[in-house]
Amino acid sequence: MNKEYLNVIAADNDEGNIIFFKNIFKGLKMGVKSQCFSNGEDLIKYLYSCGAIIPEIIFIRYDIPGKNGMECLEEIKKEPRFSNIVIAIYADQISENEIEEIFVNGAHVFMKKPETYEGLKKALTEIITINWQYHTSGLNKDNFVMKV
Repeated sequence: MNKEYLNVIAADNDEGNIIFFKNIFKGLKMGVKSQCFSNGEDLIKYLYSCGAIIPEIIFIRYDIPGKNGMECLEEIKKEPRFSNIVIAIYADQISENEIEEIFVNGAHVFMKKPETYEGLKKALTEIITINWQYHTSGLNKDNFVMKV
């Protein structure tokens, strides 16, 4: 598969986090086109809209308002046309049981949100780089599970 860029969505109600995500996406060596949403309802509404560009990866904050990360995950997973989307859930504080539930419900990536910008940049770069490799090499995304 020859792809020039990845479509990426970030859903987070913290405007500072969204700014960080956008800046990190712009600075990556591979092309990334990003969209951002401040709540889970808007994210789901967009994905189900007629003109939606289906992303390759979605980063969803676990405790986002509207529909939380788990509700978004559930809605995305039940729609067959979204089966190729890699879903990364992230949180500041979360229990091991909640992390396990995230994977059991079908997320591909869990990221404990780093406390520093550099840490966030490193984690996002790693996740997107691995995702890029899956898209460009034809690897099986069904076994793409990662905890950062």
